[in-house]
Amino acid sequence: MTSTVDRPAPQAPVEQQGGMTHRQILSALSGMMLAMFVAFLSSTVVSNALPTIITDLQGSQGHYTWVVTATLLSSTASTPIWGKLSDLFSKKLLLQLSIIVFIAGSMLAGLAQSVETLIAWRVLQGLGLGGLQALVQIAMAAMISPRERGRYAGLFGSVFATATVGGPLIGGLLVDTSWLGWRWCFYVGVPFAAAALVLLQRTLHLPVTKRTVHIDYLGAAFLTAGVSSLLIWVTLAGGSFPWASLETTLFVGGGVLAVLAFLVTETRAKEPIVPLRLFRDRTTTLAIAASVAIGVAMFGSTVFLGQYLQISRGYSPTAAGLLAVPMVGGMLLSSTGSGILITRTGRWKRFLVTGSMLTVLAFGLLSMVDHETNIVLLCCFLFVLGTGIGMTMQNLVLAVQNTVAATDLGAASSAVAFFRSLGGTVGVSVLGAVLSSRVGTLVSEGLEGTPGAGQAGGSGDVGLADLTVVPAPVEALIRASYGDATGRIFLVSAVIAVIAVAAILLIREIALGTESGDERLERERADAQSAEAQPK
Repeated sequence: MTSTVDRPAPQAPVEQQGGMTHRQILSALSGMMLAMFVAFLSSTVVSNALPTIITDLQGSQGHYTWVVTATLLSSTASTPIWGKLSDLFSKKLLLQLSIIVFIAGSMLAGLAQSVETLIAWRVLQGLGLGGLQALVQIAMAAMISPRERGRYAGLFGSVFATATVGGPLIGGLLVDTSWLGWRWCFYVGVPFAAAALVLLQRTLHLPVTKRTVHIDYLGAAFLTAGVSSLLIWVTLAGGSFPWASLETTLFVGGGVLAVLAFLVTETRAKEPIVPLRLFRDRTTTLAIAASVAIGVAMFGSTVFLGQYLQISRGYSPTAAGLLAVPMVGGMLLSSTGSGILITRTGRWKRFLVTGSMLTVLAFGLLSMVDHETNIVLLCCFLFVLGTGIGMTMQNLVLAVQNTVAATDLGAASSAVAFFRSLGGTVGVSVLGAVLSSRVGTLVSEGLEGTPGAGQAGGSGDVGLADLTVVPAPVEALIRASYGDATGRIFLVSAVIAVIAVAAILLIREIALGTESGDERLERERADAQSAEAQPK
C-alpha cells in the first residue's frame, strides 16, 4: 500500500480516466467550470465595488471588513457539511442546490438598503459558496485520477483567471455607469448561474452511492456554533468591545465549549462531519496547516488591494480592476503550467515548495508599499504573488485527495477548503483590524497640525464616507494614511505565510495514483468484502 515517487508512470493512455474519455470529462467539467466562474465572478465584482458600496450605504472600515467576513464565515462553517453530505447523497444534486442558494443570496444582497441588511444576505450567499468550493473539487476527484487531475485543474485555473480579470472590470463598469450602479454587481452572475444549472443537468453524470444514511446533525450544529462564535469574536474584539471584557469571555468560552463538544461528538458519530481519523495522516494534517496559513495571508491581504488602489491611489473601480491583471496572469500561468508538469512527471511537492516560497517573497516585497509606491513596481510584486498562489492552492487539495481513502474523499477535500476559508476569515478580520487601527493612528498623528482637524477627528475607525465630507487637506491625509497602513498588513501576511512553507517542507511526497475516486471506492469495497470473506 506504500507508494514512492519513483513508481513508474501508468501505461494506460491519458485520455482514459476512470472509464471516461477525455472528451467526456471535458463535457462533464463544463457545467462545474461555469458554476465556479459564477462564484469567482461574484467575489471579484463585489470586492472592487466595496469602497463605493460602503460609501453609498454610509458604512465604516469595520463594515467594509464585515461585508467580506460574513460571506467567508458562512462558507467556512458550511463547507465541511457540504463535503460530508457529498459522501452520502448525489453530488450533482447538492451542487445544483448550492448554486440555487448562492443565486438567492446574491439577488437579495442586491436589494439591500443598509449595510446590516447587506451583511445578512451575504451570509446566505456564503452558504451557497461553501457548497460550490467544496463540491466541485469533490466531483473532479470522483471522475479523474490524481495523476491526470493536474491537466484539468489548469482549466479551473483559467476560469479563475478569467473571472478575476473580468470581475473587477465588469464591477468597475457597473459602478461607473450611473443608470446601473453597484447593485448590479450582485445581479450580473445570475444568468451565468442559470446556465450552469442547465449544463450540470445535461453533462454531469456521477453514480450515487446507495447506502444507509446517518447524518451527524449534532456535530454540524456544534461545529457551526463553535466556528461562528470564535470568528465573530475575532471580528468584533478591539472595536465593538475591548479584547479583555465580558463579551470576550462569553464568545471565547462558548466557542471553545462548542468545539470541544464537536470533537467528542465526532468520536461517537456513525458518519462524522469531519472524521478525526483524517488527522492521523501526516500529509493531510500538514496540508491543512499550510492551507490555514495560505488562507490567512491570501484572503486577508488581497481583499484590501482594491481599497488601497481606489482610496489611497485614487484609481477608479475599472482602473483598479486592470491593475490586478498581473496577479491574475501569474496565477493563470503557474496553475496551468504546474498542473501540466505534475501530470507529466507525477511529482508535486517541488511546486508546493516553490509556490509557498514565492508567496512569502511577494508579501515581503508588498510590505514596502505606501501611498507613493511606483505602480509598475507594485504590478511586478503582484505578479510574483499570483505565481506563488497559483502553484499552491490547488496542489494542496491534490496532495490530500491522493492520500486519503476513497470513502473520505469528500470529507477530506472539504476539510482543506474549510481550513483555508477559516484562515481567510481570520485573516480578513485580524488584518482588517490592524489596518483600521493603523489608519486611525496615522490620521490622529497627522491631524495634530492639519487645518480642519476638528471636523474629522475623534474616531479610530475612519469611515470611508468621511472622504465625501471632510476638507481637502484632511481627505489627502486619510488617503495617504490608507496607503501607508496597507504595507503593514502585507508584512503580517508574509510572516504568516512562512508557516505554510514550514508545513509544506515537512510533507512526505507520495506518487500520484492512477485511479479515479469512483474506481478507488469500488476497489476498496471489493478488498473489504474479500477480507470479510476470509476465514478467521
